Amino acid sequence: QVQLVESGGGLVQPGGSLRLSCAASGNIFRVNAMAWYRQAPGNQRELVASITRDGKPNYIDSVKGRFAISRDNAKNTMYLQMNNLKPEDTAVYYCNAVVETIMIDNYWGKGTLVTVSS
Repeated sequence: QVQLVESGGGLVQPGGSLRLSCAASGNIFRVNAMAWYRQAPGNQRELVASITRDGKPNYIDSVKGRFAISRDNAKNTMYLQMNNLKPEDTAVYYCNAVVETIMIDNYWGKGTLVTVSS
């Protein structure tokens, strides 16, 4: 059984910063690609940023220059540093990972709420 647990969400004013973490645990052989998604009320879930196992990042245009994705393979943990936050960044942020156990499967965390408001 593999679990992904997000942390670091909260309420922040516009222009502020937050750092999200996603820790994978369980009977893991290897964590491959990881990603952050978000879902705002009334919207579909969207990909925010992804990172390969060797650390190559990718971002959607609306967060480029403001968000930074990173990972620590030794800890099976991924991070999302979010700077200059805007009200439109308000959403539940979900962690996603492709994990090898005795098979390869795709896992989701339960999400952490980020609210950007004055």
